Amino acid sequence: MPTDSYLPTRDGVSTAVVTTKRALEDRGHDVIVIAPDPGEDKDREVDTVYFRSRRFRSYPGYFVPVFPSNKMEVFRDLDVDIIHCQGQMTMAIRSMLVARHLRLPIVLHFHTMVTEAARYYSPIPFDWDMAERFLWRYFRSILQRADAVIAPSESIAQELLTRAPGIRHMAVVPVGIDLGRFRADLDGHPIRKRHGIEGRKVVAHISRLSFEKNIDLVLRAMGRLDDDTVLLLVGAGPAEAMLKELTASLGLDDRVVFTGFVSDEDLPLYYACADAFVLASCFETQGLVVIEAMACGLPVAAIDFRALRDTVMEGYNGFLFQDDELSCAQAIARCLDSDEGIRKNARKTAEGFSLEVTAERLLETYEEAIRIKNERLRES
Repeated sequence: MPTDSYLPTRDGVSTAVVTTKRALEDRGHDVIVIAPDPGEDKDREVDTVYFRSRRFRSYPGYFVPVFPSNKMEVFRDLDVDIIHCQGQMTMAIRSMLVARHLRLPIVLHFHTMVTEAARYYSPIPFDWDMAERFLWRYFRSILQRADAVIAPSESIAQELLTRAPGIRHMAVVPVGIDLGRFRADLDGHPIRKRHGIEGRKVVAHISRLSFEKNIDLVLRAMGRLDDDTVLLLVGAGPAEAMLKELTASLGLDDRVVFTGFVSDEDLPLYYACADAFVLASCFETQGLVVIEAMACGLPVAAIDFRALRDTVMEGYNGFLFQDDELSCAQAIARCLDSDEGIRKNARKTAEGFSLEVTAERLLETYEEAIRIKNERLRES
């Protein structure tokens, strides 16, 4: 399982790798992660294979495996049955070359709309219309060379099929969640006490604090809500300083709590302490945090775009809003006023994303990729 992003980096891709690896190992399969070397022994895992990398200066916490490596020998010695590439850039190219040379089936997992994120973090200026066209030519090439492609949501699957109609096999396999860890009966009161927000309405936003997450829209929407409503911004990231400045300029210092990075152990409790969840990012290919929030029985206010509209159903488990602060504020208010039925529906929705369900879909995709590869080998 080669990946462009892995621990100690904290993002949706590294979470997907960790979660998927555990789910497959629980079913008796062997999974070897191949990741960029984070550079320090304390950040390395004994059973993970690392390729030399360098820090990505434009996005702190990320590492790029740009150096030459003995990748062919590494893959050959591991004697694997299938390559499941969880990256779309450096590791994808390496994985494609290895799969071709070793005649192995390869599954490409499309996690991230790199074409949209790149404009925020590129170290050099670009003509972004031209750069986006170039990137999609590259993505089309690798997508149509893979034996199978995994999209984490139906919306992304359709978008990829439009961009790369020659994809051999498209599978929609969301990243699963541990329903025993994220559940509605958790006690979030210690978290409220920790941050001094007892007795107030709490709206949670959990993600990296990055520019593409559109968090400024949520902050502006907060100014339209009742004064007893608090926004809990859980996470850290490159946009944190900008968001704190915006919070101060909007006069919301007493209504927005920046928690910083939260441990995996405490994370479910931060959902549990909230009355509602909000996400305004147009960048999501799945929106894993939305599923985690629903598993904890939270109604979700989400922007009406891409994968989020696949999961959030108006008036059933949450409410959708447009890309403006009034619409966002109204959706949050509706979530805060939701009855118990909507909260139960949120949990029911999340149960469709259990580790058991998603792992079975993934194994079916592996079998199909192996079949397609074998057929291609017979024809060659």
